[in-house]
Amino acid sequence: MSTVLEPSPSILDSAPETPADLPNWFAERQRSAWQRFLETPSPKRNDENWRFSSIKQLEFSSYLANAEVPEDTGSLIERSLGLEASAAKFIFVNDTLIEIESKLPENVICMPLAEAMLLHGDLVKQHFMQQDTRLGSAKWAALHEARLSNGLFVHVPDNVEVEGSIEVFHWLSGEKSTIFPHTLIVTGTNAKVRVIDTFLSENDSDAGLCIAFNDLCAGPGSKLDYVAIQAFNENTKIIQINETGAARDATAKGFILNTGASWARNESLSRLEGEGSRSDMLSVSVPARTQEYDQRTFQHHVSAGAYSDLLYKNSLYDKSRTIFSGLIFVDEKAHRTDAYQTCRNLFMSNDAEANSMPGLEINADDVKCSHGSTSSQISEEEIFYLRARGIDPIRARQLIARGFSVEVIERLGDDKVEALVLRHLDNKFAHIATGGA
Repeated sequence: MSTVLEPSPSILDSAPETPADLPNWFAERQRSAWQRFLETPSPKRNDENWRFSSIKQLEFSSYLANAEVPEDTGSLIERSLGLEASAAKFIFVNDTLIEIESKLPENVICMPLAEAMLLHGDLVKQHFMQQDTRLGSAKWAALHEARLSNGLFVHVPDNVEVEGSIEVFHWLSGEKSTIFPHTLIVTGTNAKVRVIDTFLSENDSDAGLCIAFNDLCAGPGSKLDYVAIQAFNENTKIIQINETGAARDATAKGFILNTGASWARNESLSRLEGEGSRSDMLSVSVPARTQEYDQRTFQHHVSAGAYSDLLYKNSLYDKSRTIFSGLIFVDEKAHRTDAYQTCRNLFMSNDAEANSMPGLEINADDVKCSHGSTSSQISEEEIFYLRARGIDPIRARQLIARGFSVEVIERLGDDKVEALVLRHLDNKFAHIATGGA
């Protein structure tokens, strides 16, 4: 007699159950988030925040709610290759933590988010998803909150600087599996930390979905660096929402590398909440074939005397698409604002498409703001110059695209992290050169 297996539920089917060992306040947050998800309408083509987007990519009903962890995770641990040495290393497979290494001092809290909710509940509750998601994915942020089971929590106390980087690997395993990774980082006064999230697929074929969220809370005078390396396979989709707050004299730097996924939606909001605060928003994307990267940003100057700088660069191959929509918003009392926004597109084929919509809204006096976008193709003179030195045309184009991206990567300000990002970038160029084989 054969056994009939019950089909796994979709992530959209029913309200998730909060694990019994998590606190009541979080269970209530999850119930409220699920209701908010149900009540929030799905984006429509004529919504300004979804202009030029492929709305059909939001069909998520076939993705499964309960992604199982493979029996053998040893190979994934071995493949979690980042920096030669890191301050700490966490490896998640389908949102389940399978490996921890840490050399952090005892006064730095760095642990799975589920554990932090129990041991440091008040601190987590104070900073967890406090900003409104305003760039289009409020519905999916609610779904993330409703289905969140784990992630990473980092708290660096006053006057403590973490040497090196904290690395986190998020693996997606299994056909139609879904993960909801969450990174919450809080820095005290004059503290310093860098966290690197790397998103990877177990293989090149399984279609997966990732709905990720980051809370980055930079305390007064602190320095918080966040790096996201998105290198999923080209059958996976990702929505990543980044919410950053920078207090007085704090510096928050966020960098996103997009090389994988069939479709990626990045929404990054940075709030300059104190005088002397600074936000650097950086991104390098290299879409190929039919990949689509959709990036929306919001530089919100709440306080006077703050600085923000955005630099996004896209190198587009084949029939790929990018969308960039950014807004610098200066509040009425945010005088002496200094803000910049630049998106640059480099076409590597005649069939690629880039849509850029930079914007300004200024409600204060005595400000310096600029925004702009450029799109161009590689000139034949550049190709000729490199070919004359024995470099074949494909390699010549890759060298130009690599050089085009380096300006952004160098702003990370750490040689080892820059080398890590360039390694992923070079892997993408090699993948393009072999036709994705």
